[in-house]
Amino acid sequence: MNGSQLPIENSQLLAQLPDDKLQAVLLEGVSRTFALTIPQLPEKLYPAVANAYLLCRIVDTIEDEVSLTADQKKRFCSEFIAIVKTGQNAELFATELAPLLSEQTIPAEHSLIQLIPRVVAITHSLDKAQIEALADCVETMAKGMPVYQALDLRAGLKTMQDMDEYCYYVAGCVGEMLARLFCHYSPQINQHRDQLLKLSVSFGQGLQMTNILKDIWDDAKRGVCWLPQDIFTETGFDLADLTPATEDVRFRKGLEHLISIAHGHLQNALIYTQLLPSHETGIRNFCLWALGMAVLTLKKLKQNLNFNQSSQVKISRNSVKVTIVACKLTARSNLLLTMLFNLAGKDLKTPDWQYSPETQPGQ
Repeated sequence: MNGSQLPIENSQLLAQLPDDKLQAVLLEGVSRTFALTIPQLPEKLYPAVANAYLLCRIVDTIEDEVSLTADQKKRFCSEFIAIVKTGQNAELFATELAPLLSEQTIPAEHSLIQLIPRVVAITHSLDKAQIEALADCVETMAKGMPVYQALDLRAGLKTMQDMDEYCYYVAGCVGEMLARLFCHYSPQINQHRDQLLKLSVSFGQGLQMTNILKDIWDDAKRGVCWLPQDIFTETGFDLADLTPATEDVRFRKGLEHLISIAHGHLQNALIYTQLLPSHETGIRNFCLWALGMAVLTLKKLKQNLNFNQSSQVKISRNSVKVTIVACKLTARSNLLLTMLFNLAGKDLKTPDWQYSPETQPGQ
């Protein structure tokens, strides 16, 4: 039986797979998008990046688990930081956490939690610099995310700065980690280290903001809103009044502003990608596919500002295929990439907003 055909919920069968197959199957189960993009990376980068995503997904699983209290989540996150750093006590951790997961957690994540010892063992088979990059990312994420568990988010975050900080904890620090891994992989990429690290935070925020905007109504069903109130205060709308039935031009105007901000971050993601050597097409495609799909999602949001469910702004499989082909054809040319980005993102940016990566948290 091929590894990709194994039922993701069968942890015993998965545990028999070699490391590369195991990570591939786990990725396919928890994220089809990353299961698609991570294999584009060079062979020397794939194990570390695949492992990094699985570690981050473990933190996400803990944070999203409805059966855990805020104190339990904080404790498990703290313990997981130490496990990733040292490689010790993973078995005991998994044995304690796995039975606490509810049926609302998908089967693939149940398997991932049960297989934490294998995932962490893979982490500690990597180079020292890679382990440090992964451990720092997990620590930032696992310390930052529990802060939001104690907040009443029914009426959104208070300010755009709060949104920036949240996006840093869940995505910007991942961008930093990836930049560190890319620099470790290539001396040529390392020449741009400082600039890449700054832009990487923006790259992560652009992707995260796109997801937040797309998932407004899914989050609302859970009593959560990640939008910043101060952006909507400027338009005269109170996020406490937001419902799927809302048809208010003031809300749509605030939403447009956030789409513009997200587009600005994606503009920096393009600059980030263009700093990578043109011959590193695998790394470029890894970045470009995510960037391209985010731009198309923002475009769909801009065209459907009155949407009331995420399916209405989800890009089609055909759009994903077209994005992949277009990126493959233009990946080596910075000029063509700029033209493609400008064409795809036409009308997304408003002229009164400028982004500076130096303003981001974590710098």
